[in-house]
Amino acid sequence: MPRADATRNRQSLLDAASAELAAHGLEVSIARIAARAGVAKGTVFNHFPTKEDLVAEIFGDRVAGLVALGEQLREEVDPESALLRFMTAGIELQANDRSFCEAATAISRADPRVRAASERLAQIAEALTGRARDAGVIRADVTGHDIVLLFNAAVQAAAPLGDTVPGLWRRYLYLIFDGLRPECAREIPVAAPTTGDFTAAARNASGLSQPKARSRADHASPQRQGAV
Repeated sequence: MPRADATRNRQSLLDAASAELAAHGLEVSIARIAARAGVAKGTVFNHFPTKEDLVAEIFGDRVAGLVALGEQLREEVDPESALLRFMTAGIELQANDRSFCEAATAISRADPRVRAASERLAQIAEALTGRARDAGVIRADVTGHDIVLLFNAAVQAAAPLGDTVPGLWRRYLYLIFDGLRPECAREIPVAAPTTGDFTAAARNASGLSQPKARSRADHASPQRQGAV
C-alpha cells in the first residue's frame, strides 16, 4: 500500500475510533470502528494490534493538543488567565468526551505511551501553575498535579445531571478556580501528590511490587521539594 494511503487509513481509523469511543466506550467493537472508517478489520489490526493500542494512540493525540495549547499559554502576560484557559480546555475535553476518558482510564498507567503523555501534561500544567503561584494569584501549595486531577473533579461534579443542564461543568470550574485563590487559604492536611505517587499507582495497576509509603517528611510543600 502506498505510504499516502496508509497514512490516510491510519488517520481515518483514529477519527473513527475517537467518535465510536465517545459514543460507546471501550466496549465498541473493532468491526464497528472499521466500518465507520471504511476499511477492513484487518487494516485496523495492521495499524493497531489491540484496541488498547488504538486507545493509547488517541489518548496521546488528545494530550498533545492540550500540551500545545499550554505552551502557547505560557507566553500570555496574565498567568491567572492562562491557567484558567488551560483548565477550561482540559475540563471541556473530558466533559465533551466522557466515554473516551473513561475508556482511557481502563488502560494501565504502566503503559509507556500513557505514562509519557501524562507526564508531558503534568509538566506543562506545572509550568502554568508555577507562573500563577509566583504571581501570587493562587495559593502557594497548589501544584500542576493538583490542576490535572481537578479536571476530572469539575466533570464528575456535573455528571449526575448529564445533559439536563448543558455546560454545567463550567460552574464547577469557576468554583474550583476561586478555591485556588490565596485569600483566606487554610492549611491542607494532605500534601499534593507527586510524580512518585503516580509512578506507584501505575506499578500497582500493573501488579508490580510497591515501594514503601511516603513518610510524613516526604509530604513536603512545593517550596521544599519539586512539585512535579
